[in-house]
Amino acid sequence: MKLKINGKTVDNVKAATVIELLDELNVHSGRVAVEVNLSIIRKADYDSFALKDGDAVEIVNFVGGG
Repeated sequence: MKLKINGKTVDNVKAATVIELLDELNVHSGRVAVEVNLSIIRKADYDSFALKDGDAVEIVNFVGGG
């Protein structure tokens, strides 16, 4: 499957859901927000939200500091 992730086209994505995509990208799901096609996905839905070929995914990592 082909996805656009953070503005970059990525081919051969094997993930079928948001949580699988985060796992495939080695991204910890606890510290990110995910948007698919301009809609924010609730963390509770990461394991059930199905991705489709051509989806635009934005992954934002929360960074703390002081």
